Amino acid sequence: MKLLANENFPLTSVKILEELGYDITYIGTYFSGISDSEVMQIAIDEKRTILTFDRDYGELIFRKGFKPEKGVIYLRWNDFKPDEPGSYLRDLFLKGEFNFDGKLTVISENTIRQRSYF
Repeated sequence: MKLLANENFPLTSVKILEELGYDITYIGTYFSGISDSEVMQIAIDEKRTILTFDRDYGELIFRKGFKPEKGVIYLRWNDFKPDEPGSYLRDLFLKGEFNFDGKLTVISENTIRQRSYF
């Protein structure tokens, strides 16, 4: 699985996923300060799943027409420690219960919802 961690995704969590062997690019390291549209384009070009805490990605998909093939995972969490998103996603990916391709996946404190856009 190839991942693209938005600038607001904690670096500690990026490192957790990287250590597990995930191919992950961190926007804060390589492309700091780029727009959400540019992040989307990287995800499309490189076939990566976006990891973000930014709700604007739903608008980019459903109103602006961006359609990243590998999907967007939006974590809708308010309070968390820097390692928690990485640990949570590690467990979620290992379970293999979800397909993220062509979907906006919204993960809130108690639920996971998916909306297809293909």
